[in-house]
Amino acid sequence: MYTNAMKFVDTHEWVKLDDNAELAQLGITHHAQELLGDLVYIELPEVGQVISLGQTIGVVESVKAASDLYAPVSGEVVAVNHAVVSDPTLANHEPHTNGWLLQLKLTNPSELDNLLTAEAYQALIG
Repeated sequence: MYTNAMKFVDTHEWVKLDDNAELAQLGITHHAQELLGDLVYIELPEVGQVISLGQTIGVVESVKAASDLYAPVSGEVVAVNHAVVSDPTLANHEPHTNGWLLQLKLTNPSELDNLLTAEAYQALIG
């Protein structure tokens, strides 16, 4: 479920680099969507917005709770997954594939070095 191609933060967001290591795709983890339950609303930043590590970048709401999304890395938003905004349950059913949230052009790739590996994240969540 959690692959070595992905990096994680303890707030349950994931990052996956493209093959050229220029763009990073972001989403919420399978664990996060299980904790939240059925998602009903997702708010994401606009394309062109520059975000910083740790910044609140959006909100996911479920029938149980609302949770802020935090930037696991810094960069410029180059794409937003409009399919998941229109149908938030996509992030429930496919959180690591079609349920991705946004893509960033990284401004500080060295930040990736501080993220959790799949093994470390799995240990964190038990």
